[in-house]
Amino acid sequence: MNKILIAVIGGHHADAPTLKLAEEAGAMIAGLGAILVCGGLSGVMESACRGAKKAGGTTVGILPGKDKQAANEFVDIPIPTGLGFTRNTLVAGCPDIVMALPGKEGTLSEIGFALSEKKPVIGLKTWDIPGVIKVKTVKAAEKKIKQLLKNKL
Repeated sequence: MNKILIAVIGGHHADAPTLKLAEEAGAMIAGLGAILVCGGLSGVMESACRGAKKAGGTTVGILPGKDKQAANEFVDIPIPTGLGFTRNTLVAGCPDIVMALPGKEGTLSEIGFALSEKKPVIGLKTWDIPGVIKVKTVKAAEKKIKQLLKNKL
């Protein structure tokens, strides 16, 4: 049986409320039995991985550089690419669902890549873009993910 992959995307630098949301999102994804995919670095990515690990989940970090050691300490499977920001296409393209949190241009590019690949993008306090499914809480995101998975299976 294939595991569900859910990406969490967001900024390298984030305020405390955003980092808390990211950690909650990571825990929620692990609770669903899905594998968390992210860019593997700091900020939202690290907090999401921390939450997933606390909840017993598995994390994958698709890194921009060539050094596996650059991954945050909560990444189980670091994938060094040497692609720089081009790796955003992989972060957005490989998961079944993308969950977008606040971030800057990198997050915007990942949202764009995911939407162009017809991936569902759930947005929590992120860019307001047509096609992004807006939610107000992690609990609402979980409900939407469950609906998407039910319709997919």
